[in-house]
Amino acid sequence: MRRIWAPWRMQYIQNADKSKSCILCDKPAEKKDKANYILYRGKYNFIILNAFPYTQGHLMVAPYRHIGNINDLTAKEAAEHVKLLQLGVKLLGEEAHPDGFNLGMNLGRVAGAGLDTHIHTHIVPRWNGDHNFMTVVADVRILNEGLDVTYQKLKKCLTGLLK
Repeated sequence: MRRIWAPWRMQYIQNADKSKSCILCDKPAEKKDKANYILYRGKYNFIILNAFPYTQGHLMVAPYRHIGNINDLTAKEAAEHVKLLQLGVKLLGEEAHPDGFNLGMNLGRVAGAGLDTHIHTHIVPRWNGDHNFMTVVADVRILNEGLDVTYQKLKKCLTGLLK
């Protein structure tokens, strides 16, 4: 049996059940955008790089307000949420050149939400052949770039897009 080491997962495992706080509330409040991988702040929502991504460049768009139901978004929050989804797709298209995207929300724990009390939408870039036998056979994802490098690339591209 071969072992693939992913030591960065321990932080997620150790904090998953113990934390009573919400990372989607805590991270923007810390005002440490680079350290927390916050790429963009809107008035009602923000774009953050997923710290435990499915693929390289996996982003999330979340409202600042702690709500667990999509129907609780105000019209302004919902409109900006969609605008930031568009910006995220454009950003990843410009910088990462994926062949497609998965966009989606998991509403409720039974639907797969790891954070089920604070809604957020995933933007997952996809490339032809990005999931090979490792995902199917070993339930392992391979990421070819560190989060800090991905953040720097996306932040630089985003700055250019917003000019």
